[in-house]
Amino acid sequence: MPRGFAEPSGLGGTALLHEAESRPSVRTDRARGMVLEATALAVVYFISAAALAGFATFAMHPDLLQRAHVPPESFGQMMVFAPRAQIVIALGALALFLTRRVGSRWLGAFAVVYLVSLGAELAGTTAGVPFGPYRYTDGLGWKWLEHVPVLIPASWFMMALPSYAIAFWRFSKRGGVVGRVVLGSFILLSWDLALDPAMSLATKYWIWGTDGSYYGMPLLNLFGWFVTGVALMVVFEAMRVDRWIGALSAPWLIAYYGANLLLPVGMAIAAGLGGAVAATAVALGAAWLIARAGRSARGVEVPA
Repeated sequence: MPRGFAEPSGLGGTALLHEAESRPSVRTDRARGMVLEATALAVVYFISAAALAGFATFAMHPDLLQRAHVPPESFGQMMVFAPRAQIVIALGALALFLTRRVGSRWLGAFAVVYLVSLGAELAGTTAGVPFGPYRYTDGLGWKWLEHVPVLIPASWFMMALPSYAIAFWRFSKRGGVVGRVVLGSFILLSWDLALDPAMSLATKYWIWGTDGSYYGMPLLNLFGWFVTGVALMVVFEAMRVDRWIGALSAPWLIAYYGANLLLPVGMAIAAGLGGAVAATAVALGAAWLIARAGRSARGVEVPA
């Protein structure tokens, strides 16, 4: 042992020695976990980008199918597989991220959000409330009660959680409930401004029962989205998601929101739906200004 250093003695010294020995292991585990999270996020971006590339190349230019010797049946299967794969992989990445950060504490919120959004979708596809009349085609797979694809309520959670988290980090706990609910609902609604035109006009994953003024979508749908978003934000508040959401990484969740936004926005661009892209950009810009004002006014700490 080097001169001038005393060997730890007693229980206190042993604890300090074990703590010192464990620090590199803790740092290594944390580094591995961050790499795993980054890899999961990269996979979501890759799947979204690959699906977008296929849509922009072949769906917008059917003549290229013949040039590339791709049978139309194969492309049709890809159009069915791609959105399902994107939702499943994105949900898996989020589940990995949440489980690594907070264990199983997120599962209750997922279950309730799934049931609430499923109820809203069933009401919409049967009674036209609150979104207006519409129906899902078979493109997104097996359906609850032959109306709502199983994956759809999961996609609500995938985007509702980051929307709420961003709002939560921008408004303090005291007196900030209304701010969190309104901002979170608005961020969630912003996603739909590109999603609906991409999935019901550029493609036919669902079909509206009436001809609306926003790319065939009734404006009532926007109201329905916001109301449903409010309900989901209230679920997060009621289930005290604030007890564990501080353990999540803001950059990861914001990037995750962007990964899921990439596909519908890219599809809208490829399909020439510039108004939908502009509307999404304006809505997110407004959300950013509100979030910035909320953060500066309340001094909320944003986790790294």
